Parts: sequence; structure tokens; C-alpha cells
Amino acid sequence: MNNEQLQAWVEKISLRSFGVPFRHQARYNRRLRSTGGRYFMKTHDIEINPSQLETFGEEEVERIIKHELCHYHLHLSGRGYRHRDQDFKSLLNKVGGSRYCLTLPERQERKTLPYRYKLVCTNCGMEYLRKRRMDPSRYRCGKCASRLKLITLGSKDG
Repeated sequence: MNNEQLQAWVEKISLRSFGVPFRHQARYNRRLRSTGGRYFMKTHDIEINPSQLETFGEEEVERIIKHELCHYHLHLSGRGYRHRDQDFKSLLNKVGGSRYCLTLPERQERKTLPYRYKLVCTNCGMEYLRKRRMDPSRYRCGKCASRLKLITLGSKDG
């Protein structure tokens, strides 16, 4: 499905579920990783993660589109368009949009490893587990003040 087909799909969902036309731009964005879609308040455009369509199918993406259209229509009408607002929650429930998108498999794999890095002291062997990558030359062992060595644990982006 290309951007023109997505645009037509979003316009159709907007008319059918909200009774109001969608008059802005809808497009795919492959750079989205942890979100199914997003709404831009300044331009009123909507971006959708194409990986959601490839992984979970049209039904799930339609719920994501409804979620983003709730932001769109509520924002343009001057009502509560944020996730915490009651207007947003009730409209989302009414049209059958999803509150959260499903986690993509590649994102789930990363979450299963709580620690991705290990710092090991070159002198005493003391180990420090880390979730984020860091520069070992800027730190010393807390036990003996020796240099540390960074080891990547079972990660793809090593």
C-alpha cells in the first residue's frame, strides 16, 4: 500500500467513523519505531508506521488511524485532544480506536534483555551491568580504581 492509497483509506475512515472529512496529508514513515502513528498539531498531518501494517494487518492499522484521527478532529474542534483528556478517551472508545499499538517483534526482542552492556574491571574483575552504552575511558572501577573494559551482551547492534 502506497501513500496515495493510505490517504484515501484515512479519508474514508474519517467520513465513515467521524462524519467529518480529513482535509490534510496522511503518509507512511518508516523511521517510526516505537509508535504506530503520530499526529502533527502544526500541519495537522498524520504519519503511520508501515511496519504495523506488514506485521499485524489492516485491522490493527485501522485502529491506529482512528486513534490519530481522534487527535486530529478533537484538536481542530478545540476540544481535549490529549491522551489524558476525557473527550479523547470517550471519542476513542466510541469509534473503536486502539489506546496503544501492538509492540513490533523486533522491539520485543530488545526488551527481553534488561542489560545490554557489561563493564569489567581489568584488574580485579568486578562487573557492572549497564542498559546503555557508555565510554569506559571516562570511568574507573569503584573497588580498585583500575580501568574498565566494555563488553556487549547478546545484542544485534554490537
